[in-house]
Amino acid sequence: MSRLAQTAGLTDIQREILATVRDFVDKEILPVATELEHRDEYPTQIVEGLKELGLFGLMIPEEYGGLGESLLTYALCVEEIARGWMSVSGIINTHFIVAYLLKQHGTQEQKDAFLPRMAAGEVRGAFSMSEPALGSDVSAITSKGVRDGDAYVLDGQKMWLTNGGTSTLVAVLCRTDEGHPEGTARHRSMTTFLVEKEAGFGEVRPGLTIPGKIDKMGYKGVDTTELIMDGLRIPANRVLGGTTGRGFYQMMDGVEVGRVNVAARGCGVAQRAFELGVAYAQQRHTFGKPIAQHQAIQFKLAEMATKVEAAHAMMVNAARKKDSGERNDLEAGMAKYLASEFCKEVVEDAFRIHGGYGFSKEYEIERLYREAPMLLIGEGTAEIQKMIIGRRLLEEYRSQT
Repeated sequence: MSRLAQTAGLTDIQREILATVRDFVDKEILPVATELEHRDEYPTQIVEGLKELGLFGLMIPEEYGGLGESLLTYALCVEEIARGWMSVSGIINTHFIVAYLLKQHGTQEQKDAFLPRMAAGEVRGAFSMSEPALGSDVSAITSKGVRDGDAYVLDGQKMWLTNGGTSTLVAVLCRTDEGHPEGTARHRSMTTFLVEKEAGFGEVRPGLTIPGKIDKMGYKGVDTTELIMDGLRIPANRVLGGTTGRGFYQMMDGVEVGRVNVAARGCGVAQRAFELGVAYAQQRHTFGKPIAQHQAIQFKLAEMATKVEAAHAMMVNAARKKDSGERNDLEAGMAKYLASEFCKEVVEDAFRIHGGYGFSKEYEIERLYREAPMLLIGEGTAEIQKMIIGRRLLEEYRSQT
């Protein structure tokens, strides 16, 4: 066990879960991750293994067949999984956010219908906010849901849907003007719809098309897709929570815990990059000695390890804040911002330590170098995090003059 990124105050159950996940990562993910990533192949066997471990239901309450664990436990598991292969943690994350949205905001009927099957991994979740021309301005969505009797008709195009092909339940954010008169703030006229579909690509239910996988620089294996709705009919009882106009708040709640997840992923990737860098530095010789004995490399390793430790501490703090029932958007924003930036820097330093070999696909660091940039964007860019952090700080330190 590494000395870095240890977490104080864990229960025996939490330590047992983490040890099991770490063992799974070392035996089942790390040996095959780079090969699967180079082929952009979905990690079916790995996912089946995660199902057997119960990780798809880690935070789902026990009454619905889950393990009922905390956000901290979940984040620490994600950190371990991302250390093995970040794409696998992405498969878990989108599922987890939908389960969280159902647990926090769903009607009792919706919870009963979906959570037991989600805990077993039989129903796989994805969530969809972004659109092709949207960027970070969620309030500018154009996808629309219009009431038609006992159903809604959905039209629009969504983008960057993780698990788009493999998921069977998608939480989709649309604009619904019903009951929201002209002049209503845009974020108050949004609704989250629970859309059931078949796994796969093409027309996966009448009015719903998943065109195919988006070819990406990194974050391969996991299927990232568009989602096109053209006259898609959804029963009214599939409005999340049963009431329109709450979608923006529901999604932001999901993104808030998602930011803790992205921070955890950044911590995991950074840990792996450090492991690769410190190992290579002791194997590679120049000028008659291992490069780890050169002061310049020792300085680099020191900086990398400090960043790994700092990012982990902030991620743990953000998760514990949420678990306590307190508002954690400040802590989650800080953790996501720091962990993703430090991850990029630690990966690049490990890449530099490898020298020319880091540019070769034979070395794992090449994969990490392409994966790290996604964390700078996912669940809000650095600029968005800074806006959130700045606004919350001004609330906390508002001048009394």
